[in-house]
Amino acid sequence: MQRSKTPNTKNSDTGSIPGNIILIGMMGSGKTTVGKLLANLVGKTFIDIDHEIQRRTGVGIPVIFEIEGEAGFRKRESEVLRDIVRQQNIVLATGGGAILHPDNRALLRQHGTVVYLCAPVTELRRRTYLDKNRPLLQTGNVHAKLIELFTQRDPLYRETAHIIMDSGRQSARAFVQKLIQKLRQSNQEFTAVGSPPGVKPSE
Repeated sequence: MQRSKTPNTKNSDTGSIPGNIILIGMMGSGKTTVGKLLANLVGKTFIDIDHEIQRRTGVGIPVIFEIEGEAGFRKRESEVLRDIVRQQNIVLATGGGAILHPDNRALLRQHGTVVYLCAPVTELRRRTYLDKNRPLLQTGNVHAKLIELFTQRDPLYRETAHIIMDSGRQSARAFVQKLIQKLRQSNQEFTAVGSPPGVKPSE
């Protein structure tokens, strides 16, 4: 299960990045890898929504797609999402299609700082080409499918995100360090005008 319940706070600085951090982006954009490392470095709990869905249903994502179709999976995804975002001090890796429903997009922006990990389709294809656990990519032309999904979803990711980061070819640690700097900078900007996303004024 992709959940870190006891993050390493030895070198963390949670005071500088309050609230939840929510990662969005295409499959293969690095949400899980980045999320785990980020959560460890800033002392938050990491949750991967796909793994949370699998934990609650007891079956893999491909099985849900096979039995209930994409519509059934999206319904489950929205239900789990509404539950998870109520938690505090988490780094959440969302599924690639979580932003398809407008209610989900509003929910994410309301409950955390949303970061869009944006990677080019060529890089997404390299990372996902042999992955059999992604039902939408079980097709004869993975590249064409990724282009189709990216074209549909990129505007929605950008609409939802507070921060957009290029997650192309670079080390995960270097990327996360840049992201932490960006999050701190954004938090300072939010503080100047009010509470950061996902942080109630009383917190």
